[in-house]
Amino acid sequence: MTQAQQTNPIEQILREHPVMILDGALATELEQHGCDLDDPLWSARVLLENPDVIVQVHADYFRSGADCAITSSYQATVDGFSMRGIDEQAALELIRKTVELAAQARDDVWAEVQSGLVGRESSTGQLVEAPSVRAETVENEEHITDRTVDREGDYLLRPRPIIVGSVGPYGAYLADGSEYVGHYGVSDETLSVFHRPRMAALIEAGADILAFETIPSLQEARVLVDLLKEFPHAYAWLSFSLKDGTSISEGTPLEVCAQTFGSEPQVAAIGLNCAPMEVVTEAVGILSRASDKPVIVYPNSGEVYDAATKTWSGQGTCGSMSDASEQWVAAGAQIIGGCCRTTPHQIGELAKKWRS
Repeated sequence: MTQAQQTNPIEQILREHPVMILDGALATELEQHGCDLDDPLWSARVLLENPDVIVQVHADYFRSGADCAITSSYQATVDGFSMRGIDEQAALELIRKTVELAAQARDDVWAEVQSGLVGRESSTGQLVEAPSVRAETVENEEHITDRTVDREGDYLLRPRPIIVGSVGPYGAYLADGSEYVGHYGVSDETLSVFHRPRMAALIEAGADILAFETIPSLQEARVLVDLLKEFPHAYAWLSFSLKDGTSISEGTPLEVCAQTFGSEPQVAAIGLNCAPMEVVTEAVGILSRASDKPVIVYPNSGEVYDAATKTWSGQGTCGSMSDASEQWVAAGAQIIGGCCRTTPHQIGELAKKWRS
């Protein structure tokens, strides 16, 4: 995202595709690749120890059909790295690196798309073996977009993916599960000082858009949107953690949240993440009625997280995500993906449903 950029990338994708497909869980996949995330830095620990695995996971999601990669910066903060003895400049370089890793994966997979190696579904649920294709740049009034064209000149069913800079909540830095509660007891200034350096680093590194995600309180959402105005050419989506199907974690009604930010021009979408799938349809209906912004949803698997033991328990419902997405779209959702404990397979099923 450069200072000259003025096009809302989500608006650009939704002009040409009825549904935008997000990626899924990063941490779950990092663990599947043998990474130990039992650390206050969580997935940000892998930035220090094994960044190539992050590229691999991003690439898996792109090959499954994701239209974006959400960077590994959710828990990567200046304050958090400081606790590991990493100075501010080195911390900011690590945060910028999260954008570079996601862009590397995107560019590698997009080259595969253009050469015909990615496109159709395989037995693993990933999109592979497209027909011979070529890339072309299409100018359409106020925006320019990259598309991929097959040998007959028909457009393939996906846009060139974008890079989304993850801005996790203050509670993620605390590493005590308070991103699901939201009552931090800190001032707006404390939150501003905490969030500003990471936002600046992600924008400077070239993120196409920011994700204010798993936000548990109206206070923190207001601080983030106010900070966004310091970067007038930047956009962000705003995604809340939920107490239930009608309110965010600290209790503010979803309707109030949507109305509060519905007229903010730099907010590209409003929605929810890391909530169980069972509450999504009700929440989407409220958000779509209360605001004209696109509604974004990326729920978790349905399992329950214990902040004390940092473990998941209960029965996941990931297998039904594709079917459940029909209800979400009918209720008004336009941007769909997965959060904790979801996998490239589920994202591949979503891409298959909404891009076929």
